[in-house]
Amino acid sequence: MFSIPELIARQLSLSSLSQAENTIRLLDDGCTVPFISRYRKEATGGLDEIAVERIRELYGKYTELEKRKTTVLQTIEEQGKLTPQLKAAIADCADMAVLEDLYLPYKPKRRTRGTIAREKGLEPLARMIMGQSVAGDLRTVAEQFVKGDVVPDADAALAGASDIIAEWVSESAAARDSVRRTFASNGIIVSKIAKGADTNKEESAKFSDYYDWSEPLRRCASHRLMAMARGEKAGVLRLSLGLDAAQEESLSGRLNRIFVRREAKNREAIDFVCRAVADGYKRLVKPSIETELLGVAKERADEEAIKVFAENLRQLLLAAPLGQKNILAVDPGFRTGCKVVCLDRQGNLLHNETIYPHAPQSKRAEAGEALRRMVRQYGVEAIAVGNGTAGRETEQLVRDLRLDMTDGSGPVPVYMVSEDGASVYSASATAREEFPDYDVTVRGSVSIGRRLMDPLAELVKIDPKSIGVGQYQHDVDQTKLKRSLDTVVESCVNRVGVSLNTASKHLLAYVSGLGPVLAGNIVEYRAANGAFRSRKELLKVPRLGTKSFEQSAGFLRIEGAANPLDDTAVHPESYPIVEKMAADLGVTVGELVKNESLRQKINLNHYVTKGVGIQTLTQIMSEFSKEGRDPRTENLNFQFAEGINSINDLQEGMVLPGIVTNITNFGVFVDVGAKQDGLVHISQLANKFVQNPADVVSLNQEVKVKVMEVDMGRKRISLSMKALLNEE
Repeated sequence: MFSIPELIARQLSLSSLSQAENTIRLLDDGCTVPFISRYRKEATGGLDEIAVERIRELYGKYTELEKRKTTVLQTIEEQGKLTPQLKAAIADCADMAVLEDLYLPYKPKRRTRGTIAREKGLEPLARMIMGQSVAGDLRTVAEQFVKGDVVPDADAALAGASDIIAEWVSESAAARDSVRRTFASNGIIVSKIAKGADTNKEESAKFSDYYDWSEPLRRCASHRLMAMARGEKAGVLRLSLGLDAAQEESLSGRLNRIFVRREAKNREAIDFVCRAVADGYKRLVKPSIETELLGVAKERADEEAIKVFAENLRQLLLAAPLGQKNILAVDPGFRTGCKVVCLDRQGNLLHNETIYPHAPQSKRAEAGEALRRMVRQYGVEAIAVGNGTAGRETEQLVRDLRLDMTDGSGPVPVYMVSEDGASVYSASATAREEFPDYDVTVRGSVSIGRRLMDPLAELVKIDPKSIGVGQYQHDVDQTKLKRSLDTVVESCVNRVGVSLNTASKHLLAYVSGLGPVLAGNIVEYRAANGAFRSRKELLKVPRLGTKSFEQSAGFLRIEGAANPLDDTAVHPESYPIVEKMAADLGVTVGELVKNESLRQKINLNHYVTKGVGIQTLTQIMSEFSKEGRDPRTENLNFQFAEGINSINDLQEGMVLPGIVTNITNFGVFVDVGAKQDGLVHISQLANKFVQNPADVVSLNQEVKVKVMEVDMGRKRISLSMKALLNEE
């Protein structure tokens, strides 16, 4: 029997058992994944955040398994049926499905055909036949169990005995394991049009590819399984899992060998048992295993879809920030006009108004003059234009104006910004709290402008499911999805670090060790006492104790703090080490932080202690060498091709610049400025086999694509990156 740390170490192929043991100990001690992966490298053997998170997941899974084992053992023991062999099998079990198979014969049951037969006193007959050594013909033996109206004749007695044997087959761990293995390896998933489904409906037509579809379950791609599952949920498709004839025959033979005794000589009894086994398989085991494996396949597809969504979200949150600039942001529109706001460098709303440059009002000249006025009045340094309705037309209008910086340093750069989720934010309690005196249109424009300044700080205010990346996010397990996406947001926030004196409570809530309550307390303390002057001052915040301080301090930054280490990712617990390094060199800590040549003089081995190893010391030096200490890349100003404003402007053969907006398992979606993203199928990404589109492109990446097909009826655009490579 393996312990939980041993199971985890084996499953993750860790180099040592202590990596799992120490990580579990830290988790039990209340440490967060970001804290463990960054500040406890010696304890974990240098495990990264992904590995620590995986240990956390498996620890939870195996802990639940142990709890279930305790319940199962207790229940069977109370029945007086717990043998040493069964106890050992349960103790050694490392899989929940296998555990439930072991428990099945002892599990409280609803009233079945088998239980009804037992109530009629037919279990002794079933045992005699199952022993296959009964003397004489079975009808003669069965007549001994006839009981008036309860069991009227031998046929009824034999039928009851068959039901009991079929139930024993369904409760056999060996039989279930054989069926499970066979279906897992050779099962064929079949999708058919559901009885009564209306194929003329638009909703049904979406699933037309799967009206008559079959493929091996183990080779069924997650996005196809998700599509079929969605069709079944909509009542359009019916899914099943089966075997081909040869596999069915082979499985039947294996099941018979489990229950037919080698020494048996009563051919009639053997045939009877084989028929009962076939009935138990077809009526009880197969439907159960079919449901289980389809459920497992759906769970795996969910995990894959969640993984894709999570990676897309990570890339989106870590998109390059423009930084602190005076921003003019536009939420475009035709009939209702374009909502314009001006923000200062901290993202505060200074001004808002509506312009009407497009039809039906078409006040283009007035709109242009208003934009010029706002650029001058508010010293605008960048313009953000939402990419929704009228986005391309508004972007072109702004570019045509050729607006210049007030300081004469050049034209004001114009950026297209994704609007996905902006409407959700603008109607949220968070937006109402931030801007109680403004309507949703103004709030939406503010969100667009702030996204350009710092995508991470703004997007944390929006439910990740509303941001518009991923595949089938509404069809997956919503609890798992939320947990995964929250983990990604937490990871990104802590990887970048947070300004303690400017961050909103929504951003602070994702900092390691804080959460919504402490984040709110920090903001209230800041409002009442002014800016934090040191990390130590955090301990004065109500309810923020030493544990929360330990977990959060390293991820919080204080620009211009008296101690320069307060504006780095160096944890306060390591300050004495840095101070000793500086003292040994005869310089200040600030000089050490800023001067690379000074740091090169340090022999890290001189500062290794029992609690601080070379990995931590190396990381400290690495933090000092980071320019700006922000892992995000520089924001680039992208521009769509002129003349492309809608799908009507596209023609086959066009080569266009585009931005990757979404990555799925089957390909990537690219915005070419046509108000409808085009799909580069996975087969069109490169001149080689592509296993994962994320290996080829990343979210928000600038790409060149060729228009292969424009389907006006279904508003679908087929693009290719492979075609461009072929033409080079």
